[in-house]
Order: sequence, then C-alpha cells, then structure tokens
Amino acid sequence: MAVPSSSTAPPPGVPAAPPPRSFTLAAGGDILIHPALTEQAKADGGGKLDFGPLLEGLRPAVAADLSICHLETPLSAPGEPTFGYPAFSAPPEVAKALVDLGYDSCSTASNHTLDRDVRGVRTTLDVLDSVGMKHTGSARTPEEAAKPLILDANGVKVAQVSFTFGFNGIPLPEPWMANPLDPQKVIEAGRAAKAAGAEVVVASLHWGAEYEADPTLEQRTMAATILADPAIDLIIGTHVHTVQPMEQIAGKWVVYGMGNEAAKHEEPRGTTEEGLIARFRFVQGPQGWHVDEARYRPTLVELGPPIRVIDLASFPPTPRRTEALARTDEIVGRLGAAEAGLGR
Repeated sequence: MAVPSSSTAPPPGVPAAPPPRSFTLAAGGDILIHPALTEQAKADGGGKLDFGPLLEGLRPAVAADLSICHLETPLSAPGEPTFGYPAFSAPPEVAKALVDLGYDSCSTASNHTLDRDVRGVRTTLDVLDSVGMKHTGSARTPEEAAKPLILDANGVKVAQVSFTFGFNGIPLPEPWMANPLDPQKVIEAGRAAKAAGAEVVVASLHWGAEYEADPTLEQRTMAATILADPAIDLIIGTHVHTVQPMEQIAGKWVVYGMGNEAAKHEEPRGTTEEGLIARFRFVQGPQGWHVDEARYRPTLVELGPPIRVIDLASFPPTPRRTEALARTDEIVGRLGAAEAGLGR
C-alpha cells in the first residue's frame, strides 16, 4: 500500500531531504524441470539445451533490485544424465537460463533436495556457483551452512533463508546439509543473518499440501509465529504446485504458495500450469523496514507446442489466459489481501 509523500518544498537555500532508502524484490515459484521441458529446451537450442526461450516471457515480471527463484530439483553435472519424477536431476543449463533471466538467488531446500543423495547436493551448488547464482537452503560443508546468505538490493543488505518440510522420507545424511522446516529454526536463522549485518530477511519456505489452493492450518500457524518475530520480514512459499493466497499478518506479508513457475506434470491439472511472481517494495522508515507496496504478476505455463512460460500481464488475452488470470486473482485474495493494499 503506497504511502503518500509530502508535497511541501523546503525553504529556499535548504537542501531537500534525501529520499528514504528502498528496494524492490521479485520472487517466483517452483522451477520443476520435468523431461518435457528439457525436450523443449533441446528443440529450442537446435540440439543443444537452451532454456532461455522457455522462460523469456517472464522477464518483465522478474525484473527488480533483487530477484529470488526456487530451484525445486537437483542439477546434474555437465555431460551427466538427467532424471525426471520421482528422483529428479535437471540439466545444468537451467541455471544459466535463470541467471540470464535476471534471478540473483535461488532457494534449494525442497522435498527433492536429497533425490540424488550427497553428490546431488554438491553438484547442484557447484553448478549454481559456476554461473554466479547465489543459493541457500542446502550446503556442502558445515561452514557453508552456518554462513548467512546476504545479498545486495539497491545498496540494502537483504538475507535469504530457506527451509523445507521434509525430504520424501530420505534421511538427512548430515544435520547441516539441508534445512528442515521448524519455526524456531527459521527465526534463529533470521536472527543470525541480522547479527551478520542483514537489514531485511526473507524466508523461503517449502511447505503445505500439494494441489490445495487453501493454506493448511499448519502453514497459517507457522506464518503467524515466524512473522511475530522481528527477525523475519517476509515469507515466500513454494511446494504445492498451485497458487495459494497472500496475507498480511501484523504488518508483514506471507505468500503461502506461488505455484509453479516452470513445470510440465505428467497429468496437467490446469492449476499446475498457473503461478505468480510476488513483488514487494521495501522502504526504510522511522520504525525500520516495511513493505509499502505489495503486488503480484500471474504467470502461466503454456503447454504449446512450443512450451512457454509467460507473464500474463504482458501478453494479449486468450480464453486460457483469461481463465488463469481470473482463478489466480480469486485465490490470491481469499484472505483479504486486497483490503491490505495488495495490487496487481
């Protein structure tokens, strides 16, 4: 919700006060690389993998001072085999495409983090490092796990922390290798990030019941607990593969579920092709940092051929796009987000 500025000019000879410090943040949903997306990337690259055309339609929605993605699946090393459901390992070329699109950081804690065991965790982070993509949620060493990820957003130090509800029944090989979701652990991570110099902390949480548009009681209870602590300033949710509402709690925002950003399920459900890019403007005021503008951009995976992911606001309407737009608007607003100032 925008805060109007004063129109009173300073007296002659008195310099105007500098504008308050601020930054914009964009966050997207699950990057879930099913084999059909890899085949599309191969076709687009003329035999070489190029995920750029598949994602290009998201560029306007992703552009911000800080852009955050969620990498749901492990990545294979260059030249190694890739795998789809149920134990994923996506081509490394997807990482470069995400960087080229404009993303700065990816959360990596998901129920698929351990799909390819310890080596998969290491390979994923090695690939992200090779293209300059920052990451948080899984780690190769205890030292890496203990170091908060602090990013620059228009001169503001913004931390990202990442946690997941579980690992599909796979035991965690080391307690520091990935972050199981526990509200107190999220708060502790946020406090550690602020002690390390972060001014704002964003929590990426992989949670909820798959394919359910309404957040569970557990999600809502966790969100209230986490946002009640000054260590966490925003929650962005992933995992359920469909859009869930946005809600303001005690002056802070939670996006319960951003849906799929890129996916092609074996049995498309209509809603599994829909997602959103959440967008926030943070401003520093007398009481600290707060969101003064919250928005979202509905997205759609068009199954083609060719398969393309688009920002619905940037493309002309079709019956399918209009249906996706209306459904996303209805779901996002179910918990009173419009009354709290949310816009599109």
